[in-house]
Amino acid sequence: MHDMVIRNGSVVDGTGAPPRVADIAIDDGRITIVGHVDATGTEEIDATGMVVTPGFVDIHTHYDGQVTWDPTLSPTSWHGVTTLVMGNCGVGFAPVATANREWLIGLMEGVEDIPGTALHEGIRWSWETFPEYLDAIDATPLALDVAALAPHGAIRAYVMGQRGARNEAATPDDIAAIASIVSEAVSAGAVGVSTSRTILHKAVDGEPVPGTFAAEDELFALGRALASAGRGVFELAPAGIQGEDMAAPDREVSWMRRLAAETGRPITFGFLQHDVAPDDWRRLLDIIGSAAADGVPLRPQITGRPIGMLLGLQGFNPFRLRPTMIALAERPLDDLVAELRKPDVRAAILGESDVVPLPAYIGMGRDRIFPLGDPPDYEPAPETSVAAEAARLGVDADELMFDMLMRRDGRELLLRPLVGYSDLTLDPIREMLLDPATVLGVGDGGAHVRVICDASTPTSMLTLWVRDRTRGETLPIETVVHKMTKNNADLYGFADRGVLAPGMRADVNVIDMRRLTLRAPEFRSDLPGGAARLVQEAEGYVATLVAGTVTRRNDHDTGARPGGLVRSR
Repeated sequence: MHDMVIRNGSVVDGTGAPPRVADIAIDDGRITIVGHVDATGTEEIDATGMVVTPGFVDIHTHYDGQVTWDPTLSPTSWHGVTTLVMGNCGVGFAPVATANREWLIGLMEGVEDIPGTALHEGIRWSWETFPEYLDAIDATPLALDVAALAPHGAIRAYVMGQRGARNEAATPDDIAAIASIVSEAVSAGAVGVSTSRTILHKAVDGEPVPGTFAAEDELFALGRALASAGRGVFELAPAGIQGEDMAAPDREVSWMRRLAAETGRPITFGFLQHDVAPDDWRRLLDIIGSAAADGVPLRPQITGRPIGMLLGLQGFNPFRLRPTMIALAERPLDDLVAELRKPDVRAAILGESDVVPLPAYIGMGRDRIFPLGDPPDYEPAPETSVAAEAARLGVDADELMFDMLMRRDGRELLLRPLVGYSDLTLDPIREMLLDPATVLGVGDGGAHVRVICDASTPTSMLTLWVRDRTRGETLPIETVVHKMTKNNADLYGFADRGVLAPGMRADVNVIDMRRLTLRAPEFRSDLPGGAARLVQEAEGYVATLVAGTVTRRNDHDTGARPGGLVRSR
């Protein structure tokens, strides 16, 4: 008898091979058979008509604080993810001196838009060094597996104090100390190191992340520390990622190529289409492809749908910088809606201008704002924009947008794509997904909780790209699953997961593709201290297994906690 048998499912094994009908036997947390299974299981799942995949591997999250209070790491675990990587973009909570804990919270709050109140209330501090942080995670029961990158920003500030926090140049002694901590972290189990190079990432005090302007000798020291350890990934948010500096991408790719060639360690970095130069990604992918042909491991990290902002009265309100709205901003939602329903208040807001202009890279062109819907539409057609609908109705676009935000008692959300949607089509993202060099990431689970919920990307990969897309070609399910499983697991050296095969860790999803549905995001005040965040549920995950244990059944948490820390090997 086996511990678990999943019978008669359409197995998409993660390798890129086409689906095949098979049974899966699981014993002691490992897959023992993929094929025909005669023996029974202590527990069995009838997967007839279902898709069976490896558990998804999310390589770009920011649960560094949440991991200490939330064993489910929601909402990422709601979407078939069984392994995640946190500590991206150079920010995290270790190493840290006790006196600097509040400063690190301000850094994370500013860069990743995680409410400081939640971090203050929720984090259970019990460490100073990075190895001690890993041990704290290791001692925490979790519903899924977690791996951590060592964050350059936290390390730099720990070594250099205020000089590091204020981005002063590092001395040779500083650099040696930083590299030593990276080596220590990787030896203890960190899966690599991360940094941020974009000026868009700033702490709450307005200072860019420590290391944003680091010279090459400092950056190369990080990479060489990985090379000395013989393992680990170098991850970064590069300069120019949202088109804020058009000369930056070539500079970034140049030093990354030289570093990856010298160290042999893979470098993965945010790689997005932006409106400033919407075709530049093709040229850069050609350069990266040339590097790959020379054996240089550059792995652009892409997204599966546009990255943008969800606009709503509870979060980023497009009228929030108008004087009348500013005066009402602190009211509870129901009180705010009652005020906004008054004709004189509505007229006042619509007649005002923003007191401070929005940053150019955000913009608020009404032809780039769309109703989101439920289920959400992540490839909205141009004719559905606020501007197009206003023209069709013969009304002012701002008036229409105001009235749209008031729907569902002020809980309506609109979508403003910022990157990945320059030509109002997902065809460029499809091309990126098909490129062998790319990895799927940038979901930012746990971060930007008041403006996005891209932790749900794995579900939209299956609904949008495999089944529902109407404005262009879809993708084979085996391609989509490979991109979310083996492809990501291989980058980080997770050799025991990402594929359904004998001997592999039994991280498995059983999915009813016929009814798989991604629900619209909604605000919930469920963070520590009552802070609000956007979450997004899915329907259709029949079962998610971590190490052979069912952690979610029919889209609900079972209470099982078989997960834990994944250390580098």
